Amino acid sequence: MKNSSILFLIVLVLFIGSFSLNALSNSVNIEVKKETIAFKSTDELTVTADLYLLDKESAPFIILFHQARYSRGEYIETAKEFNKLGYSCLAVDQRSGKEVNGVRNLTNKEAVNINLPTNYADAMPDMRAAVKYVQENYKPEELIIIGSSYSSSLTIVLATEFVGITGVLAFSPGEYFKFEGKTFKEYAPEVKCPVFITSAKNELKAWATIYKYLPEIFAFKYEPEVKGIHGSRALWKTTEGNEYYWEAVKEFLGNI
Repeated sequence: MKNSSILFLIVLVLFIGSFSLNALSNSVNIEVKKETIAFKSTDELTVTADLYLLDKESAPFIILFHQARYSRGEYIETAKEFNKLGYSCLAVDQRSGKEVNGVRNLTNKEAVNINLPTNYADAMPDMRAAVKYVQENYKPEELIIIGSSYSSSLTIVLATEFVGITGVLAFSPGEYFKFEGKTFKEYAPEVKCPVFITSAKNELKAWATIYKYLPEIFAFKYEPEVKGIHGSRALWKTTEGNEYYWEAVKEFLGNI
């Protein structure tokens, strides 16, 4: 009887161990459908974007906006990391940009071809259209938007316009320009969701006033001890201290 009990316990432990390993394997081996898509901006320009879609209808969504002179290629690596965290992603080419990581900004290319302006503020129709595209096609219960440099300033404005946005991560925002006659610190009090701001260590003053004017319950920040880097490149594996940025990002996402 005693030997039978011991044998039962051994089998049970092996079964539980096997189950745990399978569960861990399933959480790591996620299925992602990646494709380059196109949709119309609010002024009918064609916007190009890379879609990293999890094979899971209920997956929360992240929209990724690049920095100046860049493209959706800014997020080749980062989007995959967010996939691992359980988020579908859309990395967008805004018309204000050019190329990075060998990926040409096709929205910018078309805008130039048809003589549309491509200054920072001119990217807002593309960003609004991206939010609408995700909301209408995927209807996520959780929708995060991420901005880098100039686009992170514009995400502050988006957070005042769309009720369906549940969180903003702004990498290196600043008063680089005015949008529709207003500074970004003037938009800050009107945001409707939590906003997380970070940057390189030497850029903290650039966004301090914007942060100051955010509603206290919606204001989150990470001030790095490391040197860091401008924009969302802080999350790239090549950036020293990227792991600290990731820790702060994960903590923010886990609390909203």
